[in-house]
Amino acid sequence: MSQHAQPVQHAQHKNQQRLLLISDLMLLAVAVVWGTSYGVVKSALVFYPVLGLLALRFGITFVILSPSLRHLRAADARALRGVSIAGLLLLGIFLCETFGILLTRAANAAFLISLCVVLTPLVEWMMLKRRPSRVEWMAVAMSLLGAWLLAGDGALSLNPGDALILLAALLRALTVCVTKRVMRDSALPPLTVTAVQSGVVAFGSAAAAWLFAPQQWQAVPSLAGHPGFWGYIAYLVLACTLFAFFAQNFAIKRSSPTRVSLLMGSEPAFGALFACLWLGERITATAWVGGALIVAASVLATVRWSAWRVRTASA
Repeated sequence: MSQHAQPVQHAQHKNQQRLLLISDLMLLAVAVVWGTSYGVVKSALVFYPVLGLLALRFGITFVILSPSLRHLRAADARALRGVSIAGLLLLGIFLCETFGILLTRAANAAFLISLCVVLTPLVEWMMLKRRPSRVEWMAVAMSLLGAWLLAGDGALSLNPGDALILLAALLRALTVCVTKRVMRDSALPPLTVTAVQSGVVAFGSAAAAWLFAPQQWQAVPSLAGHPGFWGYIAYLVLACTLFAFFAQNFAIKRSSPTRVSLLMGSEPAFGALFACLWLGERITATAWVGGALIVAASVLATVRWSAWRVRTASA
C-alpha cells in the first residue's frame, strides 16, 4: 500500500465514524420524540378518529416531501417493490399502534413496542444473514429486562390494545430489515423513501376508512376552534414523522438493523416519563429502574459495541 493511500483511508475512516456518531445521536433523538408521541396521539384522538388522524398526519407529510419523489424515476423495479413493501408494513404498524393506543395506556404502549428490540436481531438473522454480536445480545437482554420491570414486574395484563401493540412491534422489526435491504441495494435518498412510506400510510388509511369505516370520515377540527389539535398535528408531522423517519432511514443505510433498534430502545423510558408528566399516569419506582436499564442498553449498544469491535479486530 502506498504512503499516499494511507492518509486517504484514514480520512475516510474518520468520516465514516463521524457519520455513524451523527446517526446514533439522531436515533436517540428519535427515541425521545417517539416516546412522547404516544401521549400526543392519545390527546389528538380526543378530537379526531384513528384513520382520519393517520390520513391527515401522513398526507401532510407526503405533500411536504413530494418533490423528493423525482428520484423514483431512476429506481429499478426491485427498489420500487422494496420501498412499497416497507410502506405497507409501516401502514400496518401505525394502524396497530394507533388503535392500540386508543385501547390501552400510553405507558403500556411504550413498553410493548420496545419488544421490537428483541425481535429485530432474529428477523435480521433470518432476512439479512447477519448474526448479532455477543455485546448486541447482551444489550437485547438488558433491554428486555428493563421493559419487563417497566411493565411492573410482569404484572401487565394483555388487553386487545396491548395485543395490537405487540403486533406493531413485530412489524417494526420487519420494517427495519426491509428498509435496510432497500437502502443497501438502491441509491434512493432517505427523504424519497420517507415520502413513499408516508404516501402509502396516508392513502392506505384513507382507503381503509372509505371501505370499512365511513364513520371515521369527519369534518377536520378548525384551527380557530381547536388550536391544541393542530399543535398536536404539527408536532406529529414535523418531529415524529418528517424528522424521525428521515433520521431512521439515514441511520439504517449506515448501520445494522439491530444497532438501530437498540439505539431506539430507550423509547419506552421516554414514553413512560411523558405519560407520567403529560397524562398523569402513575409509574412505580421499579418501572423507573426498568427505564434506566433500557437507556443503559442503548448506551451499551453504541459505546461498548464499538469498543469491543475495535479490540476484536486488533486481536
